Amino acid sequence: MPASSGARAPILQVLAGGLALLAIVGLIALRPTGKRRPDVPALSSFEGVYPASVERLTEGTCRGGDPSTRCVTARLRLAEGPDAGSSTVVELPVSGRTASLGVGATVLLGHQPDVPGFEYVFLDPDRRSPLLLLTAVFAAAVILLGRWRGLSALVGLVATLIVLFLFVVPAILDGRDPLAVSLVGSVVIAFVALYLSHGIDVQTTVALLGTIGGLFCAAVLAVLFMRLAHITGSVSEEALFLTALGPNIDLRGLILGGMMIGSLGAIDDMTVTQAAAVWELRAADPSMSARRLRSAGMRIGRDHVASTVNTLVLAYAGASMPVLILFVLSGQPAWTVASGEIVATEIVRTLVGSIGLVASVPITTWLAARTVAVQAGRHVRVTTSPIEAPFETAFGAPEEHPIPDRRRDVWVRWLQERRPTSM
Repeated sequence: MPASSGARAPILQVLAGGLALLAIVGLIALRPTGKRRPDVPALSSFEGVYPASVERLTEGTCRGGDPSTRCVTARLRLAEGPDAGSSTVVELPVSGRTASLGVGATVLLGHQPDVPGFEYVFLDPDRRSPLLLLTAVFAAAVILLGRWRGLSALVGLVATLIVLFLFVVPAILDGRDPLAVSLVGSVVIAFVALYLSHGIDVQTTVALLGTIGGLFCAAVLAVLFMRLAHITGSVSEEALFLTALGPNIDLRGLILGGMMIGSLGAIDDMTVTQAAAVWELRAADPSMSARRLRSAGMRIGRDHVASTVNTLVLAYAGASMPVLILFVLSGQPAWTVASGEIVATEIVRTLVGSIGLVASVPITTWLAARTVAVQAGRHVRVTTSPIEAPFETAFGAPEEHPIPDRRRDVWVRWLQERRPTSM
């Protein structure tokens, strides 16, 4: 996109700049204090967790237990920790967890030196290697398909994780309002991820504004219906655990914040697609008016909404499947199950996210149509993200997609559209 196209959309620049300034103010106002939090013994019962390799497995009767109960005695060699190089013996009841163990396998042991006879406790198989391999396969697939754009998307993913773990989670633990923290974090993530992944240009700014518009629609509805449905956020097992441990966390706000972050991924996918669709429609037919662009863009958006809303519902239903199965087995009527706070929370979460998704379509389509309609007779250049720019010299500049220069046709159509019609 030519540099002049940015000058054609000063309002977009002002809006994006204002939102960026508000996000920075929010980051400063809600930043974590860094104060030391009280230790939670229930979450830190081990002095350390160390890998160990299985040297020998023996199945037999459990020591000091029912003779009919079978146990596996594992001899393990510690690879790290204060007893590295030495061996220890751990007894485990025969179960699905022990079925996957074999000689040479690596497991994780929890170290509790103050418990004689049980200094080491089996925790889990060491899953680091397969998880790292899967991560490497994912990164390679993204880079092979997306090339430098894929690499910039991975950088945006890393930035998202940084915002979540260095700002959102610590700020909530400090007692900040979870909804405010999550909204600020979501806006920051949207700025970083979209501009890194798709380049700094007007098209990305349109997608960004559509994303934030849909996100705020979801936030307003979430606050309203959480109150109307009397959802407290205090009935889940995790909430009860947090309450018992004593951190000063607003549980209702925590659910609201989770709704915002959970909706962000689907909304920005929708807005990027909508903005790109409008730009491609304009490239295919430079004579299209803003009204025709909006109509065509909305037709594309309706199909996208239909599939994405179903995706959201399936994602939330899949995450809540164990709870749904328990309620069905209880034999309660459907309306009773839906009135339970756990299920009602998931219903509100799903519908609020879906409405935010739907709201982002007309916002993005209208902004895109208004912005791109003034670019007839120009060359639309595929812009590069900041991470791609240094490689243009070495690998060549991105290809340009010329839009035919049809100034006469554009003027004729412009005059025809404004010609008074007889009544």
